[in-house]
Amino acid sequence: MKLLLLCLGLTLVCAQEGGHHEVVTSNFDMSKVSGEWYTVMLASDVKESIEENGNLRIYVESIQELPNSSLFLKYHTKENGKCVEINPIGIPTKRNGIYSSIYDGFNLLHIVEAVYSEYLIYYSLNFKNNKVTQFMELYGRKPDLSPTIKKRFEEIGREQGIPKENILDVTNGNRCLHLRGSNDAQGSSAE
Repeated sequence: MKLLLLCLGLTLVCAQEGGHHEVVTSNFDMSKVSGEWYTVMLASDVKESIEENGNLRIYVESIQELPNSSLFLKYHTKENGKCVEINPIGIPTKRNGIYSSIYDGFNLLHIVEAVYSEYLIYYSLNFKNNKVTQFMELYGRKPDLSPTIKKRFEEIGREQGIPKENILDVTNGNRCLHLRGSNDAQGSSAE
């Protein structure tokens, strides 16, 4: 009986370990980043930029790697109370995982870490009108993520000097989810 319980215990431990996913922090495989995502959390050193109607309050729908290694980014944002689609292109820089894009100024996007099947954290700098704004997003393959991953995002934000009160969980807000998979970029403000 003791042997049976020991085997059962070892089986459970091995099964739990088998579910562990490797966190990637460099040499990103962008083909594995490609696909559908959901914005779960936002952070910025300028809180107004990520609050309702803020210029950097954007919601990801998908990221697709293009044949030239650029990224086609499909986002939604609100303009005049309506959800609209925006499609900036991420141009690769000489460093793996760092892209430049034009959206509400010039941006440098840096992937910080990822578990391709679960989440992606990116950090960016937005340059506009001689001001630099730090901006971070936590993406999930599902509409929400575990408290452990959210806490990790908060830790990275604080390491970048972003105060805790400037880190927002947007899972309970209108993330323009009704536009996902739609070719209709204009929609109502309902989710």
